[in-house]
Amino acid sequence: MCKVALGRSGIEVSRLGFGGMGLAEFYGDALSNAEAEKILDGALERGVTFFDTADMYGAGRNEEQLAGFLKRRRNDVVLATKFAVQRGADGSFAGVSNDPEYIRQACDASLKRLGVDVIDLYYMHRRDRDVPVEDSVGAMADLVKAGKVRALGLSEVSVETLKAANAVHPIAALQSEYSIVTREMEARAIPACRELGTAFVAYSPLGRGLLTGAFREKKDFGEQDYRLVMSPRFADGAFEKNLSLVDQLKEIADAKGVSLAQIALAWVLSKGDDIIPIPGTKKLSRLEENLGATDIDLSAEEISLIEQAVPPEAVKGARYPEATSSTLNG
Repeated sequence: MCKVALGRSGIEVSRLGFGGMGLAEFYGDALSNAEAEKILDGALERGVTFFDTADMYGAGRNEEQLAGFLKRRRNDVVLATKFAVQRGADGSFAGVSNDPEYIRQACDASLKRLGVDVIDLYYMHRRDRDVPVEDSVGAMADLVKAGKVRALGLSEVSVETLKAANAVHPIAALQSEYSIVTREMEARAIPACRELGTAFVAYSPLGRGLLTGAFREKKDFGEQDYRLVMSPRFADGAFEKNLSLVDQLKEIADAKGVSLAQIALAWVLSKGDDIIPIPGTKKLSRLEENLGATDIDLSAEEISLIEQAVPPEAVKGARYPEATSSTLNG
């Protein structure tokens, strides 16, 4: 797999990364460490070098799932993790913090769980509006000076916050949701990233599984799956209407002789080498399928057909429930 620049950090990453969140939480049962390592090894063996986690995924468990893998393959991996979303001992959500002292503590805790000496890309997962972003990024920059972090990133922040942060220390990557069913970032965020020389890391490029074709009815989800419990796009009414868009996209995929997931990922990849999707999976078969997207070339006509099949205004439901939407675009 080819590699692309991670902004102006001097770090290169695989064209397609791996999002680790689902290994630990949210999308059904967590994998054991051994099961997770099998998937991580499989990704690396197939050319993926960019692995994404966060301290809040599984309340630290996802970082721990990566530890054994990293112990064996650290030099082959570009490692990204995040701080800000706090979890209680019982896994409950306890708010967002960008306090400089908290950032230092969170970084040390992540280093310990991961079993590494340095984090390649350290993200502010969500913005705490009560703390000036200059103070938070200043503390993150201190971690770079201390040799604990190589490059800095932000997630789900406004363009104004991105620019203010970049004035304090270069921001290598902005991570936000982006797929054919989530295109808000095209208006301002992606152009701002290009202006600043910041990579755009696209999480949920398969629409939280909507664009895989694997989920057609409620019985296809586990009982505690985040999507059924909280996601507006999978709620009654919205889900059925969104599936009709998926069906139109599948017709395009079938005509090209590729899978639904592959056409969706190929569309994201077509938007530029500075946009790096990080799909996740628990299955090697799905991993193989996802990686096949890197071999698909879409013509301008095919891109137009995809965008006509799934116009932004036709997608039903917000990205997040109202209770957590306030943490976006901070």
